[in-house]
Amino acid sequence: MRARRLKRLAAAASTLIATVGGLVAVSGPASAQESVVLSTGHVDAVDVRYAEGRLVLKVHDDTVQPSVSRDPGNVVFQVLPQAAVEVPELPEYAFLGPAGSTVWLLPMTQDPNLLWPGWNTTRLPSGVFRGEKVTLSLVDVSGPGRVSVFMTDPVGQPLIKFRSDDGLPDAIDVPAGTHAHANWVFGALGSYTLTFRADATLTDGRQVSTGPVAYRFVVGDLPDPDPQVQLSIQGLQPTYPPGAAVTLTAVQTPGSDLNRYRWFSKCPGAEEFTAVPGETSARYSFTATAQLNNCQYLVRLYRDAGVVAAESAPVTLNVDDAGAPAPSQTVTVTIDGTQGALVVSVDPNDRTVALPAAVLSSAGDRWQSTGDLRPVTVTDTRPGVPGWNVAGRLSDFTSGATRVGGKYLGWAPTVLGQADGQGVVAGPVVDPGFGSGNGLAASSVLGSAPVGAGRGTARLGAGLSLELPTQTGAGQYTATLTLTAI
Repeated sequence: MRARRLKRLAAAASTLIATVGGLVAVSGPASAQESVVLSTGHVDAVDVRYAEGRLVLKVHDDTVQPSVSRDPGNVVFQVLPQAAVEVPELPEYAFLGPAGSTVWLLPMTQDPNLLWPGWNTTRLPSGVFRGEKVTLSLVDVSGPGRVSVFMTDPVGQPLIKFRSDDGLPDAIDVPAGTHAHANWVFGALGSYTLTFRADATLTDGRQVSTGPVAYRFVVGDLPDPDPQVQLSIQGLQPTYPPGAAVTLTAVQTPGSDLNRYRWFSKCPGAEEFTAVPGETSARYSFTATAQLNNCQYLVRLYRDAGVVAAESAPVTLNVDDAGAPAPSQTVTVTIDGTQGALVVSVDPNDRTVALPAAVLSSAGDRWQSTGDLRPVTVTDTRPGVPGWNVAGRLSDFTSGATRVGGKYLGWAPTVLGQADGQGVVAGPVVDPGFGSGNGLAASSVLGSAPVGAGRGTARLGAGLSLELPTQTGAGQYTATLTLTAI
């Protein structure tokens, strides 16, 4: 087996760079906008284009006929399990890992049973770039193992182009009119994001760049696109007194990207569960009353087209309004109606939100994390009951000298509790500004109370949703959310 492996690597020493003409188009049209998984056949994974003064990276998919150009964000490159090989016992290949260890190789010469990715500049116009070349860089790699891209010379010696474990970025100059293939080697099974960038200098001296562009590779079998999810309800206390705040939270096991919920209730005398109007998030908060004693609640999780993915077991609310009056004393106090204030506060011992470590989205185009805002207390004792509004605004995230915009955080506000007679309402949902919008970098309403219905104390919360670009560097990032009340 080892001899075959060495022969396979040595066979990659054939001609690597060639200028090609157009591709023959035959039947079988494909949509360039659809999301696809490419696992076999020829593909110009890093296809450098220049049009209307812009340098861009595309994927030229030659696995379908006619071939199509795709956006990298719509493509998953799969390195099939059968790409596994052993690292040779040759010192010049030690950069791949210990001799005899397993790596996954997409070879420089085409194997019809594997993907054959390369890079391409044959579609660049001539006479536009200084030196008739562009610089192609691998600027970042995230994933479970090391990544190496190398060619071999005629005697089988490796010519390393990109290597993730000795520091990035790595850059190579690629002449216009080049179509090249190399060995792509991954050190472990799992999902990877390789971030490439192309730069060039125009003949008039101006610099152009594609900026960082993420490419997603999956080594081995693809993740289950339709995982089975169990749903449960957490947060229910054994007993509530009337007027207490009740917060029920839907919990997925294992976690998934599904986020469409609907809450249902059934109180004594009802024959079936009915949907609770407006309650479509993972958290459902309300006030316990004697009328709700022995009511049952359940939550459902939905896929697209309204298909139920999971349903929780029902839970029963116990509101205890019984018992003889306890021995008591009468306490009298006077409230000066001419005094008052509007105060927004956070428990000083509970003011840090620690989001879970971000993970790649199912599409592989962003880092994601979710969590909960710590409770915010709003107390209004002002005469005249003028109403109030509480808003928040987030600073940039920082990690050392690195800054990431606060716009990438969004929230779904909730009212955790309020005094009798108050009319507090949650602010609107603010989506993370990953594609567009400003997220919480712009002042956003957490909650408000109208004129005549704000006096008393209310508690506000929010579910937080973070979506960061894949080029965000590793580190622990911190931002400050400033709350204001008017």
